[in-house]
Amino acid sequence: MTIRPRKHFGQHWLKSEIVLEQIVDAARIEKNDRILEIGPGTGILTKRLLECSEGVTAVEIDRDLCERLARSLGKKSNFLLLQGDFLTLDLEQCLEKFPAFRPLNKVVANIPYNITSPILEKLLGSIVQPQRTTYESIVLLIQKEVAGRLCAIPSTKAYGALSIRIQYLAAVEWICDVSSRAFSPPPEVDSAVVRLTPRTYPKPLPNPKKLNTLIDLGFASRRKMLRNNLKSQVDPEKLSQILEQLNINPLSRAEDLSLDQWIDLCHQITE
Repeated sequence: MTIRPRKHFGQHWLKSEIVLEQIVDAARIEKNDRILEIGPGTGILTKRLLECSEGVTAVEIDRDLCERLARSLGKKSNFLLLQGDFLTLDLEQCLEKFPAFRPLNKVVANIPYNITSPILEKLLGSIVQPQRTTYESIVLLIQKEVAGRLCAIPSTKAYGALSIRIQYLAAVEWICDVSSRAFSPPPEVDSAVVRLTPRTYPKPLPNPKKLNTLIDLGFASRRKMLRNNLKSQVDPEKLSQILEQLNINPLSRAEDLSLDQWIDLCHQITE
């Protein structure tokens, strides 16, 4: 039976052998790894992961694809297929019945681009509530524009609230570009592979909720200076003094501050 990609699931199936190799290499898979794959699709990446790991837990929302995967890979002892929406699935509860697949320690996936942010939040958590998982690394094939935002540095167009939040929760590395021609059907945008390494940020954060609020307000109007965007939290003149104490230009916009500087600013405003 021929299964066609479904637009409402954001399905674009990877077909490039070169990109597959780059993804697997980026994951640095060892024989005892237990991998989570989100949206295995036709199973082209899944097969590679099964060849070199202890186990693969694949979560697929598409019932027809699940039937196909069950037929082609269901007999492999190191393959566990879960049918459902990853964003709402209680993965820990599901895996209680399958101890051989626990704990998951790596994520490798070509994820639907339209739900990239919610997937990242489920995997990493948030500044206010980080997700304390066992994931050593997360290798994702995502939209190139989003990858640029995750890896962005201060004072660049791509740098924004998402950059800061993700970089607080994980070290981010750009692995490679991926052309739209690597997929069937080809998406309208180019893609990229990134590797995220979850970790506790080395610089202490005094008030996570406050930092989250400051970031929201700071980037609410990117063209405005911080002293205007943050006036509901701190008097503009006082903020200018704080910025000078931190060796930051008082005329700075949100995009000009590094993550460390945002944390320092949060310290000063919270005191």
